[in-house]
Amino acid sequence: MNPNRNAAVALALSLTALLAMFGFVPPMPQPQEYHRFADQSLHFGIPHFFDSVSNLLFILAGVAGLRFLASGRARLAFTDRREALAYWWFFGASVLVGLGSGYYHLAPDDSRLFWDRAAIAMALMSWLAAIVGERIDLAWGRRLLPLLVLAGVGSAVYWLWSESAGRGDLRPYLFMQLVPMLGVPLLLWLYRPRYPGDRDILVVLALYPAALACDFLDKPIAGLLGFVSGHTLKHVLAAAAVWWVLVGLRRRRPS
Repeated sequence: MNPNRNAAVALALSLTALLAMFGFVPPMPQPQEYHRFADQSLHFGIPHFFDSVSNLLFILAGVAGLRFLASGRARLAFTDRREALAYWWFFGASVLVGLGSGYYHLAPDDSRLFWDRAAIAMALMSWLAAIVGERIDLAWGRRLLPLLVLAGVGSAVYWLWSESAGRGDLRPYLFMQLVPMLGVPLLLWLYRPRYPGDRDILVVLALYPAALACDFLDKPIAGLLGFVSGHTLKHVLAAAAVWWVLVGLRRRRPS
């Protein structure tokens, strides 16, 4: 068995083990307390002002990424222009995250949260497909892109359906979040890079869990800092992760 085959088997076994782990976890409904964020400000007629307006950062980062891909400079970032497709999806989904999350924070509830989560899942799965194409094989990345995006959005659809049916279950959506957070480091470890810039990928990987930690500590951070809540900081850090994907593309050259 060649090294690439060994790496593929190790990756598949790791993700299968992660999926099996979720099988031992009971269904997880959405806590309704989640919708009651620390930011209760009202400015210029906009409720939850800082949580709402901070979503503009996603839109700005996403648009900047799309503009880069449409420019001549993008040719320097890829050995094959087809590799850019996953990044078109990623930055486009990042714009949708800003729109969906902004819509949600105006009046937080499960039905609005769906649009936020569907866009987040689309962005994460697109980024994972991009890394698969760069590390394993371009053809595999292109084949997996629509399947991963469909699975990610499907996990959000299933979650909303399960909540409306009275048996809320976040497990598939959480699995879709964990797959890139665990799968991308495995890809970096198991496969040789076709491009330099692993440090930029590691920065993105570090920013995303930091953002989730701020979300978890929303009220304690608001109590500590006073002028900003943890959830607002989550938006800042998560948008910075989107921006750092663009930073990595801008400065990389095929090795």
